[in-house]
Amino acid sequence: MRAVLTPLAYLASRWTPSPRTVRRAASAALLMSVVIVVTGGAVRLTGSGLGCDTWPKCTDDSLVVTREQGFHGAIEFGNRMLTYVLCAAVGWGIVTARAAKPWRRSLTRLGWVQFAIVMGNAVLGGITVKTGLNPYSVAGHFLLATSLITVATITWQRTREGDTPARPRVPGPVRKVSWAMLAATAVLIAAGTVVTGSGPHAGDSSEIKRMPFDWSATAHVHAVAAWLVCALAVATWLVLRVVDAPADARARARDLLIVLLAQGGIGYVQFFTHVPEALVAAHMLGSCLVWIAVLRVVLALRERPAAQADIPAQGDAQLSPV
Repeated sequence: MRAVLTPLAYLASRWTPSPRTVRRAASAALLMSVVIVVTGGAVRLTGSGLGCDTWPKCTDDSLVVTREQGFHGAIEFGNRMLTYVLCAAVGWGIVTARAAKPWRRSLTRLGWVQFAIVMGNAVLGGITVKTGLNPYSVAGHFLLATSLITVATITWQRTREGDTPARPRVPGPVRKVSWAMLAATAVLIAAGTVVTGSGPHAGDSSEIKRMPFDWSATAHVHAVAAWLVCALAVATWLVLRVVDAPADARARARDLLIVLLAQGGIGYVQFFTHVPEALVAAHMLGSCLVWIAVLRVVLALRERPAAQADIPAQGDAQLSPV
C-alpha cells in the first residue's frame, strides 16, 4: 500500500522552491508581523479600539463592519482583516520551508510556532474587545505581537544558515554583553507597555480603565531603561571592534545604534509635545525595529554553517509532470 501523504508532503513531492523563495517567504512573514503592530497602534491612536464592539463578529448581527459604525468600525475591522494577510504570509513560509530540498524541519517548526502565536493573539484580541480594552490585556496583546516578531526574525535569520549546531564567532564575554543588552531591551519594551497603559491614548473615546500608575513617573522609568540599552549597545559595538569581530556583526551593531538614536529622539520629542498620535505611531514602529536590530546583533555573534550545498530548485513555479 502507498503511504497517504499530507497536503504539504504531497506538494513537497512535486515542487521545490528555490532558497531565494524560502528567504522571501520568511521576509514577508517578518514584514507583516511588524505591519500588524503598527496598524494595531493606529486602531488605538484613532480611538477605534471598540469600532467593532464584539468578537469574532464585528457586531452582534454582522460579521463585517456596517455603515453605522463609520470610520472607527472601518479602522478596527481593517486591522482584523490584516490578520488574514499575516496568516497567509506565515502559511506561505510554512509551505516553502516544507517543500524545500532538503527538508529543513527546524524552519517548518518555526513557521508553525509563528502560526500558533498569531492564533493566540487573535484570541487575546477578542478578549481585549470583550473586556472593554482592559489595559493589561492590551499590553499582553502587544507583548505577544513582539514574541511573533522574535520568532519571525529568528526564522528569517535561519533561512540564511544551515542546520548544524551553532558555534560562536566572538569570545564568550562579548556574547554575554549582547545577552545583557537583549534582556535590557525586553525590559524596556515591557516598561513601554506600562507607559501606554497609563497614558492618554486609551484606544476609544469612551471611559476606558487605565493602569493605576503615574504616567510621568512610568515614562521616566522607561527612559532610564532606554539609556541602559543605549549604554549596552555602545559597549557591544566597542567590544566587537576591539576583538575584531566579523564585519557583518560590527555592521549590525552600528545599525542598532542608528535605530536607537532615532527611537530615542522620537521618544523625547513625543514626551515634551504631549504625545501626539503621529509620533506615538512612529515610536511603536521604532520599538519593533529596535527589537529586530537587537536580535540581529545577538544572532550575528554565532553561526550555523550549511552541512551541504543546497539542492538546485526545480523552478519557483515548476511542477513535476503528472
